Amino acid sequence: MALPDSITTCLSQPVHYAICKLGFEKKDTYDINNVLSGNGEVCWQAVTEHVCYLESDQSVDYIKSIRSLGPVCESVNLYFKSLTKEQFVIRYASWFHWTNCTEVFLEVFDVLQYTQATEIALGLMKLTSCLERALGDVYLLKGNDCPFLLRDLLASEQLADVFGQAVMNVLKVFIGSPHGLNLRNVLWHGFASPQEIPAKYCAMLLLLTAGLGQLLQTYLLQTKGVLVHRPYVIFTSLEELDAFPLNDEILSIAEELVKLSSFVLKTMLPFWIAALTAFRKSRYADSVILLLPQLEVGLRLLFTTTNKCPNRLLTAESSAFYTTFDEMLAKHLDNEEVNQLPVVLEEPAMESDFLWDFLNHQEGPRIRDRLSHGEINLETFPREVANQIIGFAITILCRFSDEDMCSFKEHMVLKPLMNCASCYRSRFHPISRLKKQVLECMKSIHLWPELPTVPEEQVEKIKQLKGNAEADTLILMISEIISQLQHYMPQNFCSSDDPINSVLTERLLVELCNTRICTLYSPRPVLEVVVVLRRISAQCHQVSQQVIAGAGLRYTQWVNKTLRSRQRHNYRRMLNSIKFLSPVLRFILLLITLELVSVHSVCNKNPFDYQQYLKFLKSVLQYTENLVTYTSPEKNKWDETMELTKKTLIKIRKISDRKLMLMHLAT
Repeated sequence: MALPDSITTCLSQPVHYAICKLGFEKKDTYDINNVLSGNGEVCWQAVTEHVCYLESDQSVDYIKSIRSLGPVCESVNLYFKSLTKEQFVIRYASWFHWTNCTEVFLEVFDVLQYTQATEIALGLMKLTSCLERALGDVYLLKGNDCPFLLRDLLASEQLADVFGQAVMNVLKVFIGSPHGLNLRNVLWHGFASPQEIPAKYCAMLLLLTAGLGQLLQTYLLQTKGVLVHRPYVIFTSLEELDAFPLNDEILSIAEELVKLSSFVLKTMLPFWIAALTAFRKSRYADSVILLLPQLEVGLRLLFTTTNKCPNRLLTAESSAFYTTFDEMLAKHLDNEEVNQLPVVLEEPAMESDFLWDFLNHQEGPRIRDRLSHGEINLETFPREVANQIIGFAITILCRFSDEDMCSFKEHMVLKPLMNCASCYRSRFHPISRLKKQVLECMKSIHLWPELPTVPEEQVEKIKQLKGNAEADTLILMISEIISQLQHYMPQNFCSSDDPINSVLTERLLVELCNTRICTLYSPRPVLEVVVVLRRISAQCHQVSQQVIAGAGLRYTQWVNKTLRSRQRHNYRRMLNSIKFLSPVLRFILLLITLELVSVHSVCNKNPFDYQQYLKFLKSVLQYTENLVTYTSPEKNKWDETMELTKKTLIKIRKISDRKLMLMHLAT
């Protein structure tokens, strides 16, 4: 798809005027000594007096305030340029400690000395995210549940109590209000090109952050309070994020590709080049911070082109809605028409799944949210995450490029990358997480045969102990149900001779979990069913872990002869129960997986049947929850476990006989 090359700005006229011109209209030279004391402390009253208010309701008049603050910002910028790094550190470093990101703010000072536009924009994005996180920590001195949006945080009574309302109004002029400069959102959502962000606003926010540190120190001394910093988000299981191969050759091609691809707006090209350069220099957080807004603006261009709404490309005024990732990835537009962007992205590559995985799914890394809200330690940002964002960006550059770029698309070095894109499957959708849960639980149950157990001849015969007959009955019931369900399994797993050992295997679950299940825009009934299935799987896993821990402990106690008579009796019951619990749990995992493969057929059930089906699933969940209780070290109710299992298997067989499960609907 060819995209227009004539776009010179993504800022609407009013927003462009507010950011690029309004603060330059007053030509007065402002004396920095009005704002700063001799030792560099901010005289807040001299700053707050530049905030103007509407006569009608005394709310902030953002237009007049920006115009009035313009010369102050210019004066601050010149002041910082006059300082050496050593002078700046001596005067201000301690005032940034409250942010828990002192180094970031010292780097911003360095950037201001050279006024390189791309670095200024990057510095502002990092500054605003760190500042937001720090303000949230201050909020928690007085309140609970810190607001997610910066705008709501700045409007809170809690921050006004600490810093004063007039100070908060100054911040609103620069960040957090769509009526003001709104620098944070304009940059993080990819609307501003490097040359459209005046360096003086970056300088002013740097000073204001130091000034907030001064106010906070006074407040903490008066209240004897202690500021506690929330821990950063730590990415675990980084191997799950490994989707795209990347090497120097691919990066070299990417550096040429960005100069030619029509996905890249020419005004934004410096951001792309800076992102690739930062990655090469192992500045992984910088690379991703620079690139995410560019992916957003490129996709916004695709969104507006495919949905024929070119006016949505620009930042809207404060009174209107502007287009962000959330809307671009939604199923429908705000007028209820089908969004065409996911349709375009779905063939042949899986860009939508990747974007949902990395940006939106609650159990995914949610990179953009966490970076922009300051939840990630920038210094330890993992290469693995940056690798995937860069890799994805290169695939999308290739996909949406001009016809004369076929040589790039067919480049042998890029083929592995493009193949990965076309094969990508969601990893963080609830359906994908359920698949992972099932396989992890199965691995846990597979450890049971290796559990140390006392040979039966060594275990004394205990009167009134139920023998193996009941366990054999349960295993027979499972075999009968499996035989009924074999029609819904891959043919090579059908066995009438030994269904337990030939069907209830990890190999079958792996094959079923490899079945492609649509995850994009899953209907609500599908998600409700998946939630219950996940809870069942989680309970099964807990039972397995309890059995492993309990069997190991009891064996050690038996060998050491530290078991009392009743405990020996109970240990024997446990060993007897393990014989049927293993096939029972494996059977439930099989049931979960077969239902998952057919989960979209739940939408074909009428409301009554759907509720009945949910009721059935919840009864299985109740059974597994009871299993967790009965197999816990505190309870050890093994006979009750057997009775409970029998009732549940009868219920499952009845549902299977009536063909009310999803696998029955799907065939």
